This record gives sequence, C-alpha cells and structure tokens, in this order.
Amino acid sequence: MQVIDAWIPEVKILIPKRFEDSRGFFSETFSKRTLPDASIELAFVQDNHSMSVKEGTIRGLHYQLPPFAQDKLVQVVRGAILDVAVDLRRSSATFGEHVAVQISAEKWNQILVPIGFAHGFCTLEPHTEVIYKVTNYYAPEYERGLLWEDPALGIDWPFPPDRVVSSERDKKHPRLAELTALFD
Repeated sequence: MQVIDAWIPEVKILIPKRFEDSRGFFSETFSKRTLPDASIELAFVQDNHSMSVKEGTIRGLHYQLPPFAQDKLVQVVRGAILDVAVDLRRSSATFGEHVAVQISAEKWNQILVPIGFAHGFCTLEPHTEVIYKVTNYYAPEYERGLLWEDPALGIDWPFPPDRVVSSERDKKHPRLAELTALFD
C-alpha cells in the first residue's frame, strides 16, 4: 500500500495495490499489519456505508468531540467523491484550512481523516457508494457539524449551491467563526 501525505500532512492518501487478471481484481484495502509501516496505528471499531443517489450530494461537514472523536478511513466502492477534511485544531498552523481530494472507485484511492478535522464529501457521480472505517463509535451527543458552504473555508465545491443535495441538518450547521466546540 502506498501512503502519501496530503498538503496538511496529518491527512493521508492511501493507494492499495490491485492485482488484476481476466476475472477482475483483488485488493487488500485494509491491513492492521501494513499501516504501522507508514506510522499509522489505529484501531477501527465500526464500518459505515453510504449510498447517494444523485451527483452533487454533500454529506458533512461532520465531526465528533472527545472522548468519542473519530479517525476515518474513507474509500469509494462505486462512483467518485470530492472528499474534504477541515482542520479544527485550534492550535494548528493550518486551523480552518482544508484538504480536498478526489476519491473514486476508478482511482482506488482512500483518504485517512484524523481526529481534529471536520469531514464531508460531495458525490461526483450518481449512485456513489462510500465505505469508511472509524476509530470510535457513533455518539450523537458528541456529534457536531460545520456549514459546508461557509465562505471562510474557501472550499471549491464542484457544484453550485442551487444544484447541491444536502440534508436539512447539514444546512443548519454553524460557520467556522461560530464554532464553540473545537479541538485543542
């Protein structure tokens, strides 16, 4: 597995090896043995799977506070997404900045979003399926969100707001300047 630092180096891009032949392919998409070689030692406890019917669907930006904060390892098994991780570590030199990476079934890449980042994605194709591992269980009382279209974030989403499909909850998240619960 190839591991590449994103421009904010705590965010990683992972590219699992694919072995292809006339039948299709085989790929080891996660191995607890492999990640420590890249100085990644995480204990995943839950897998999540989402399917978005329409392109332009934005899910996020979400995060959970300690003690239920989550690292996420995100992979697309059908379609493609623009995946976004926003740094919410108050003392970080990159606080409020983001990494945006296209993750797709075709590229067969993954993104590791560490604790301290809000996470979300926008589907680039219809019927996109995303699977992601997390290092802590879902805890609704610790869940928080950040408004995906906050201009202060400077995210270049691939669709204009009037073409975006988003949940009512995600449309009501606070802007970065309004967040009170951040990471230290």
